[in-house]
Amino acid sequence: MIGIFIARYVERGSAQSVQNLPRPTITKPLQSEWIDDLMPDERNTIEVFQRTSPSVVHISTSALMKDRFFFNTYEIPEGMGTGFIWDKQGHIITNYHVYGQANRVTVRLFNQDVYEATLVGVDIHKDLAVLKIKAPAKDLVPIDVIEDNIPILVGQKAIAIGNPFGLDHTLTVGVVSALEREIDALSGLKIMGVIQTDAAINPGNSGGPLLNSRGKLIGVNTQIVSRSGSNAGIGFAVPAEIVKYVVPQLIENGEVRRVGLGVVLLQDEIAQRLNIQQGVVIKDVLPGGAAQKAGLTGLSLDAENRLKLGHVILAINSRPVNSRIEILNLLINYRLNEEIQLDVSKNNNRSTVKLKLQEL
Repeated sequence: MIGIFIARYVERGSAQSVQNLPRPTITKPLQSEWIDDLMPDERNTIEVFQRTSPSVVHISTSALMKDRFFFNTYEIPEGMGTGFIWDKQGHIITNYHVYGQANRVTVRLFNQDVYEATLVGVDIHKDLAVLKIKAPAKDLVPIDVIEDNIPILVGQKAIAIGNPFGLDHTLTVGVVSALEREIDALSGLKIMGVIQTDAAINPGNSGGPLLNSRGKLIGVNTQIVSRSGSNAGIGFAVPAEIVKYVVPQLIENGEVRRVGLGVVLLQDEIAQRLNIQQGVVIKDVLPGGAAQKAGLTGLSLDAENRLKLGHVILAINSRPVNSRIEILNLLINYRLNEEIQLDVSKNNNRSTVKLKLQEL
């Protein structure tokens, strides 16, 4: 059976400590006498690795457990993962599932200095977390992030740097295999627009950067598809576009501002009893909200006190929806004040309306 695995390395109860793990070996910067012996693609990969490795960190988590007989409290290893430096203020980006329910998190920099990390904020819907360490600014090398106007293309080079199975600063190279994939978040909703890559991603790579040939961040490695839990050539990364939207909000507010339509949706079970075969029924429209401004209506009673349908949402940006969870899956991928198109029906008449998403 093929399964989806979060690329996290869990080493419960192991005697192997972080200090005993293999250390990364970085060759000296390329010198002129070596260049002629290397192909251009090799020189590019080496240059990206040497320049970007100082931005990649090793993350270790531990949890507190109580002895059931003597009620003593012990700290045990919870897992290991990867992260990367976001700014000179000490913010570290990783996956939410790397942090998990840890009681203690340590971050080891490229120079091997280890720091206690505090949690700044998480977005469980996008599997992202922001940690913070108190390290000297001179030791913090923020990662470069791809610009908004540069597209990510299927077939372009993809470079992953992480700590698979606890092995620091391991580099793997592949291509962007596909775009616009969907994966499950721990919240039960979908992360959309995900990058698929064949660059080897294994347990422990979670939270590490996926880079282009210029060493720019294009995604955060998150999940793999595998029969065994190890690399099978199908890995997924949350795209940098999402990271650039989520991370500043987590740093500023500790959470992400979620958006809505300004409606209350009717429960799916009740809609089925009303013999609604397609779409999602609007139960109520919030006063002054986006839906009301767009002219949408909810349920009402006629002159004989019989239930009267208002608008039924059929699709969001041409994507059909038939349950409340499908609408939630779509809305977590949009931003505040972003304009979307709704296909709706009322009294068997179909129409299209546009509205700007509001804050929940």
